[in-house]
Amino acid sequence: MTLLGLLTAAAVAASAQAPTSASDLPRVSPDTAPASAPTAAGPVAQPAAATPLRAADDSAQPRPRRRAVEVSDAYATRLAIHRVASYTMPPLFVAEYLLGQKMLNAREDLARGIDNPVGSSTRTAHQVVAGGVAALFAINTVTGVWNLYETRHQEAGRKLRVAHAVLMLASDAGFAATGLVASNARSGSVDDARLHRNVALASMAPATVGAVMMWINQIRNR
Repeated sequence: MTLLGLLTAAAVAASAQAPTSASDLPRVSPDTAPASAPTAAGPVAQPAAATPLRAADDSAQPRPRRRAVEVSDAYATRLAIHRVASYTMPPLFVAEYLLGQKMLNAREDLARGIDNPVGSSTRTAHQVVAGGVAALFAINTVTGVWNLYETRHQEAGRKLRVAHAVLMLASDAGFAATGLVASNARSGSVDDARLHRNVALASMAPATVGAVMMWINQIRNR
């Protein structure tokens, strides 16, 4: 067979296998069509992929908000009184210490045979200042404990308020003990007078720490 005859036979066979119209092409039913087909850019993303994101969003729990605590108008008034009164504490403490130390020095001199008595004005001033300290702690104990109770549900600053209250109540107890030993200091020995001074100083220490804590916090919050 010649080369021309072979080419002619191949052309006839190819034309017999190829479809002659669009109707001869296989039809694809929508039910049998694949869910997605790859494209030139890659496979088509499935909508189901968004489901985990929604589930994650649904599972995210919102952060609990702090409950707002309302206070009365009297709270602000008591707080102002408490703060102003606390500013009188340092000068009262200094004056009481100086007056008391002067009286103690006179007692110690007398025990050594040196007559160096203090005047009645010094004793009177010591008693007046002691009364001022007692009035200060009475006022600040009432206003402080009242405001502490009113803000018992307020979380912000609670630890600081409680620490301040504990220190000031400890100072209250100390000054009560100072008053109890005061009578022995007047009529007793020099050791009794020294005990009176030491108990007073021990009572001033926690009050000073508690007041300074609140003053520093007040400055920071300005």
